Amino acid sequence: MPESSKPTIVLVHGAWADASSWNAVSAPLQAEGFTVLAPPNELRGLTSDAAYIASFLAQRTSGPVVLVGHSYGGAVITNAAAQGGDVRALVFVDAFIPDEGETVVGLLEGSGSALAVADPTTVFDVAGYPGAPEGAAEAFLKPETVHDAFAQDLPEADRWTIVATQRPASFVANVTPSGPAAWKTIPSWAVLGTDDRVIPIATQRRMAERANSTITEVDASHVSMVSHPEATLAAIHAAVENSVTPAGVEAGRAR
Repeated sequence: MPESSKPTIVLVHGAWADASSWNAVSAPLQAEGFTVLAPPNELRGLTSDAAYIASFLAQRTSGPVVLVGHSYGGAVITNAAAQGGDVRALVFVDAFIPDEGETVVGLLEGSGSALAVADPTTVFDVAGYPGAPEGAAEAFLKPETVHDAFAQDLPEADRWTIVATQRPASFVANVTPSGPAAWKTIPSWAVLGTDDRVIPIATQRRMAERANSTITEVDASHVSMVSHPEATLAAIHAAVENSVTPAGVEAGRAR
């Protein structure tokens, strides 16, 4: 593919992570000549987080974009993709793919998720933060949650790194209703971790099928882009091919 026709790949991380969670994906893509950007996801509220990513897309990209989201980042790109930049394809990795009006918390209800518990303090350490809305707080994953439910297929040292470096998410982010869903007009791909204990596989499949995503399943935890980056890379490559094919783009927009 000519360098001039390559889309920009924008990688949006989820909760309890930062841009470094994409390192195993971004390095190979850069080696192939792609421009790769991994902006910070503020993790404060879905509406404001999506507005930030949309602003980033509008100001930091030109030409076609393949927009990729992990976990909560999937909800963010669902809301941001139609608001900024020339987004031609969406890639969801172990991600929330909400429809309009849905919340992250609501999508996990009854799913069997390790995080969908009656007492959040059993899986999170909760702390206040300056400027928080009334009654809001931010959640850190407890070490045992990281080891047993979030990244159980990573080496122990890597799990401890996640414990130490995680970026907490405000509870507000998980209860904010989603806006109009970009996946209704933009073609999408989805990588599903079959041993995901944060978003159980049945919930991931339901969301991905509803979005008419091209689905790949991989035997992995909630952080499959770290433990099995080849699956995410393959999905991104497929999205890239679609993004530079006019017929593919128009077909996606007509869905």
